[in-house]
Amino acid sequence: MMMDGGMMGGGMMIAMGLVWLLIVGVLVLAAIALVKYIRSGRER
Repeated sequence: MMMDGGMMGGGMMIAMGLVWLLIVGVLVLAAIALVKYIRSGRER
């Protein structure tokens, strides 16, 4: 485990967290859109 630069390690951790939040957010929005699409499709 090379933790020479504290800022570098922290930056990487923050970047990974932001990427995960972005992926989860997109997946949640896609799931909501899919549910709405299916519901609107059944009503017609």
